[in-house]
Order: sequence, then C-alpha cells, then structure tokens
Amino acid sequence: GLKAALEEGGIISQTVFAILCLMSIFSFYILFTKLIEQQKIINQGKKVRASFWRSASLKEGGAKLEKNTAYKQLVDDGLAAQEQHSKLTDPVEAHDWMHGSLARSEAAINSKLGGGLAFLATVGATAPFIGLFGTVIGIYRALIKIGASGQASIDTVAGPVGEALIMTALGLAVAVPAVLAYNWLQRRNKSIQEDLNSFSVDLLGYMVSGGQVRPVVAAAPTAAARPAAAAAPKKA
Repeated sequence: GLKAALEEGGIISQTVFAILCLMSIFSFYILFTKLIEQQKIINQGKKVRASFWRSASLKEGGAKLEKNTAYKQLVDDGLAAQEQHSKLTDPVEAHDWMHGSLARSEAAINSKLGGGLAFLATVGATAPFIGLFGTVIGIYRALIKIGASGQASIDTVAGPVGEALIMTALGLAVAVPAVLAYNWLQRRNKSIQEDLNSFSVDLLGYMVSGGQVRPVVAAAPTAAARPAAAAAPKKA
C-alpha cells in the first residue's frame, strides 16, 4: 500500500510524494479558477451581443457592462484613445492610433487569460520525472538489499520495487490531468480571444466611422409578438 511504501521509502519517497501532492493541488486550483474566469468572459460576450450594440453611443453601451471585465476594458480603452488622439501634437491617423490602443488592451487581456497555464505545462512535463526519481530510489534500495542479502529473492526486492512502481504511478496521475487541463483551457482561451478580437474590430469600425458602422444585431422580439407567435397554429 501507499502508506507502507512511504514508510519504507523514507524521507526521499515522502518528499517526492509531498511535491507531487502540491503539484496536483495547485493544478486543480488553477483549473477551477481559470474555468470560472473564462465562463465570466463568455457570459459577458453573450450580453454584449444581445444589448451593447443597440445602445445609442459607446458611453451608453459601456455603462451597461460590468466593471472590471474584459469587454468593459476594451470599450474604456477605446474611448480613452479617442480622446487622446485629439491631444496629439504630431499628425497620426486616428485609425492607427486607436487600433494600436485596442491591440495593446487586447494583448493585456490575453496575457491575463494565460496566467497559470505555464504552471500546468510545467507540471505536465516534470511530474513524470519526479515520480521517476522516486522509482530510481526504490530500485536502488532493492539493489542494496540484494547486495546485502546475497540473493535476489522475492521477499527482498518486492517492497522497494513496489515502492518504485507506486512513485511512477503517482507521477503519471499528477501529470495527465495537468496536461488535459492545459489543453482544454488553451482551447477555451483561443475561442475567447477570437470573440474579443471580433469585438475589438467592430469597436474600431464604430469609432473611426463616427458610429455609422456597427454590427448588425437581430431585433429582440417585442412583447406583443411573443403571444402571437405562441398562438400561431403549427403546420402539419
């Protein structure tokens, strides 16, 4: 069992086990916190598509967004860049100035989204080797026992070899979830970044056109239309 293996392995096996446990705890912590953070941004994107572009102005639309959110940050940075452009002494195209400001804001959001993923990648790459270190120590102990007893009997080597196999299994058990979590979070981040980039392009088009260019948003059904649609007979 695990307890017997740790007792027999001594301080080295116990240290390896503690390191793997810490890696696993932090990996799952990062997984759940990033999932919550990503889901918040995904929900914000749905609200933006539903109501933001129906606003009369960017300030009015920005006021509808939650504070300290990714889409709110893009809108605020876009409005700030628009105000700053009128104060520039050197002639700079408004499109270039605002595009650079929005790109910088978008890069900051993407960097925040990627926070913690490097740790998951590190755990996925190093945990098997940490477990392998425990495996090497277990085999080394088995060889010492064989040399001390002068014979390679099962009762001599079974304990250290079993300890070695347990350390290998623990390393894999920590590494595999970390790799899966890393790939899954990366895929979700890529989808979020595509949505943010699309919103940034629409925002830039709106600002440089003076509000004339905006995405086409489907009109929300009115209260009077909903009962009529519900009462309409179904076609055979």
